[in-house]
Amino acid sequence: MLLMPLPTEPRATHPRGTDAGTNANTTSNTAAGTADITGTSTASTNTASTNTDTGSIPRTRVDIDNDTGKSGLLERPILRTAAGGRRVEHDVVADEVPVALVFNGISHAVMMCTPRDLDLLAVGFALTEGVVSSSSEIHDIEVLMHDEGYAQVQLTLVQHAFASLKDRRRALAGRTGCGVCGIESVQLLDLEPEHIEHTGFLQRLAADALARAVRELPAHQPLMQACGGVHAAAWCDARGTIRYAFEDVGRHNALDKLIGQLVLAREDMRDGFVFLSSRASYELVRKCARVSVPMVATISAPTALAVSIAAKAGIRLVSFCRESGYVEYSAPALPR
Repeated sequence: MLLMPLPTEPRATHPRGTDAGTNANTTSNTAAGTADITGTSTASTNTASTNTDTGSIPRTRVDIDNDTGKSGLLERPILRTAAGGRRVEHDVVADEVPVALVFNGISHAVMMCTPRDLDLLAVGFALTEGVVSSSSEIHDIEVLMHDEGYAQVQLTLVQHAFASLKDRRRALAGRTGCGVCGIESVQLLDLEPEHIEHTGFLQRLAADALARAVRELPAHQPLMQACGGVHAAAWCDARGTIRYAFEDVGRHNALDKLIGQLVLAREDMRDGFVFLSSRASYELVRKCARVSVPMVATISAPTALAVSIAAKAGIRLVSFCRESGYVEYSAPALPR
């Protein structure tokens, strides 16, 4: 349990305090406060041999989240069938738990999340869903991990923000990969984004910035390297260098964690771009519009509504990002 007044000191770039380890098939233990791929805390450092079958990208060791005591990975027995044979092994899978976001004692949303960085998730969600207009409207956060396997994040809002929340009468019930389940009416989808203020970031963007972000992202995905079942949201500067990256089973959760970090680190969200390992769906672009992010880049395809929202907001939207190129769908200079 952690009571955290806002604003707080920014967190270090993810992975926090970790060093390069072996790849996803190793079982090496790590230093105290980190975890191996079983998701258990260890106190000694052992070295394991590298299995080159999974590629050349080194696996970054996964630390234990201070609030939840979880690494985001769980070990499970499996029966592997291959080349005509069958054998029992152990594998790791992404952890996924219900997380209730509670505002001033009233539960507002239940999301299925990877149990890491839940304080950042709550701050990002509150901002990107319009619950608050700034972090100054959040007085404190308390993260509770219950023995029954679910978590609560309790936020105390200023009175006017809480009164506005009650007036909206929203009750979200989020599931993996969905950011809008449970909305009471179509009108509450809020498909008219704010038009963001541009401060010259797109003009300062390096020509190879996207290629660099694509190249760097795998090194910031320790959970993905271990289990292959999570999304990532990264914050990149004008050169394409990844400053922060967060992972979650839900792409919208990963983005909320990232935005929560940017808010608490007092970063200017007009001076960078969001890079997502997922497709560009409407709610991701809508969240970025709410906090004035000038560009959203994704590994996979956009949806038509995401393109429309980006155009309305004045967000540059690029998808199918690879080191060799990308596809541009919406930008301030493109015809609408």
